Amino acid sequence: MAFSVTSTILEDGTAELSLFGELDASVANEFKSAVEKAAADKAKRLVLNMKDLEFMSSAGLRVLVFAKQKMGTNVDIYVIGAQDAVRDTIEMTGFHHSVIMQDEYNAL
Repeated sequence: MAFSVTSTILEDGTAELSLFGELDASVANEFKSAVEKAAADKAKRLVLNMKDLEFMSSAGLRVLVFAKQKMGTNVDIYVIGAQDAVRDTIEMTGFHHSVIMQDEYNAL
């Protein structure tokens, strides 16, 4: 399944990126560009809706690390609805300690 990402800025300043398909090295720059736009828009938090993301390679993980660095320490990153394969990839690297993983988005 082809990869795509859609981006929405919510009224409260949250950037929501919805990821679809398979995220690998050939499409990681699309994800990175969406993160860069969210950072340029000075998003107060970054919500990554991953319920429709079926696969994420190490290139996708590199973009997650980039997102954490680019958004800054004051911006929480939420990983929402990650399927088991994607969740396992994030957890095996320990990156789940750097983001907020939830089944559904529940901002504080």
